[in-house]
Amino acid sequence: MHYTPGLMLAVCSSNLSDFPMRHLLHFAARCSAIFNGLLLLLYVGTPQPAWAQTTDQALVDAVQQFLYQEAQALGEEVVIDIAPPSPHLPACLQPTPFLPNADQAPIGRVSVGVRCGEAGRQTRYLQAQVDVIGRYIVASQDIERGALITAAMLTQREGNLSDLSSQALTSEDEVVGKVAQRPIRSGSTFQAHFLQAPSLVERGQRVTVIAEGTGFRVSREGEALADGAQGETIRVRFGPRDIMNARVIGQGTLMVDF
Repeated sequence: MHYTPGLMLAVCSSNLSDFPMRHLLHFAARCSAIFNGLLLLLYVGTPQPAWAQTTDQALVDAVQQFLYQEAQALGEEVVIDIAPPSPHLPACLQPTPFLPNADQAPIGRVSVGVRCGEAGRQTRYLQAQVDVIGRYIVASQDIERGALITAAMLTQREGNLSDLSSQALTSEDEVVGKVAQRPIRSGSTFQAHFLQAPSLVERGQRVTVIAEGTGFRVSREGEALADGAQGETIRVRFGPRDIMNARVIGQGTLMVDF
């Protein structure tokens, strides 16, 4: 015998003792499924209370403003799309957004942490897509390996910076004066691992090491024990047992940091 959903709902609401014994187990299973389904529909269909919707909007607004402040310096236009918070989590009062990875640029797919409550004891995370329209540099010509990058080798383009590799360098200051570690084709972006700062000190070179402090400045000649680029720290030998670390500050010149 076939029972339609409407008939089953009527049957489930009636006295099952009126039906033959052979149908009771079938009715019990079907009735349980129907009532569970109705309860689920009632739960899902129930709108959030007004205070919950207001709290969720305040949370999204706080994250939106935070991401805009973090990303606005990266380009000319910022577009932010935030995934809605889960309706199953409690309200987030006094939301304070932060970036879990402080070194990560707020661009592309971003995870944003939010501390909730006066003491910030509750933490939740929202996902967002941050698109930044701005200018970036590419090679204006083919560049050979070992070439020193100059401004004449660069040209600017405009586009969505979130489409670029996380290793892409976008400004001239990050590229000019560096040495290409591999061939770079015209129109290509510059990746951080494609470039290296030129060595200002070579291993075995006689160098000048400067030490200075309040009221004094002294210099001494030594021998570099490694190649060094601007800002790098290398070891310098002054005698058989007199070796110290010094920071490269110029061509053949290093500084001892106290």
